[in-house]
Formats: sequence, C-alpha cells, structure tokens
Amino acid sequence: MKSIDIKGSKRADITKQEVKSLRESGKVPCVIYGGKEPIHFAAEAADFKSLIYTPEAHLVNVDVDGNIFKVVLKEVQYHPVTEAIIHVDFLEIGDNKPVTINVPVKFTGASEGVKQGGKLVAKMRKLKIQALPSKLPDNITIDISDLRIGGSIRVRDLRQEGVTFLDSENNVVVGVRVTRNVAEDATPGAPGAPAAASAAPAK
Repeated sequence: MKSIDIKGSKRADITKQEVKSLRESGKVPCVIYGGKEPIHFAAEAADFKSLIYTPEAHLVNVDVDGNIFKVVLKEVQYHPVTEAIIHVDFLEIGDNKPVTINVPVKFTGASEGVKQGGKLVAKMRKLKIQALPSKLPDNITIDISDLRIGGSIRVRDLRQEGVTFLDSENNVVVGVRVTRNVAEDATPGAPGAPAAASAAPAK
C-alpha cells in the first residue's frame, strides 16, 4: 500500500474555542489513537486532499512536531452544510500487528454478461479487510471477464495472499443483472429467440 505524509503540530488546548480557532485558520483538529495515549494535533486542511479525495487507500506518516507516527485513516467528520473536513481520527499501527481497514474495489476485464446485454451491478464499493501493514493493498482488484448474466461474485469467492476479508461471506460484491431487452429477446416465440433460455447460476 502506498503512503503519504502529513505534517501537524500538537494542540496546546483541547477546548471548543481552540477547535473553532483552528478551523477558522484553515486547520483540521486530529487525534491518533492506538498508542499509549491519544495524540491530539492539527494539520492544514489542504493536506488531506490526497488522502481523502482519492479512490485508493493509503498508509499515513504523520509528523507531529518531529515525532513520526505510522497510522491509517479511521474516521472523517464533515460539516453538515459545507461538507468541509472538521475532524479526523487516525489509528497508530505496528509492523507486526494486523490492521483492519476499508479498501476500495476495482474491477478489471469486460464481462461476458454485459457483452450479451446484461447490466453490471456493483453492490460493494469498499471491502473491510485485515492484514499486516506490509500486505495491505491499495485496492481489491476483481476480474469480471467470466461474469455472465445472472452470475455474481461474493465475498467468499475472493482470495488475496495475506488478506482476510471481514464482510459477510454471502455478500454480493458485483453481479450481472438481466435487462428487459435481454428478457424480451429470450421469450419463447419471439423472433429469433431460442426455444428456452435460463440465466447462468450464481457463484
């Protein structure tokens, strides 16, 4: 997994007035959990663009007044009206300690079912996984080339070295749904239609 750097400064006070002052100056209040004690700091709001507004997951190296913390993003809070970032939580990680994180799903290949007129339906855009930091992927890549109409790929079908999938194994990640046009073309008696048609069984 790729990493990015964020530089911050330790917060002197943890009060509502301090939080308001930080946000007015273009900074975001942050906390690092997972260590001996929480680390409260603030960083420039602009520094979070490459971390939050991206389809990839990242490890983060946070520099707080010269002290480096290796972390992952846990939670982001947004303003209900402006959607500006108002608070960020991080989790400190260690090289030999498994990390639980949500990573995006990426599809590759051209589905046979879509070529036949079906519609690709992505049910899950992110997957919850657990892995050592060295094994954390930027995303979970799924080849949909063999996916036919009526077929689906579930969590239980996924395999990646060093990665444990934590979502329910029966959850459908992606499938190909029959469309009205395909159903009408497959109706017995329709011009050019076969005598009978059936969807491929789901995986």
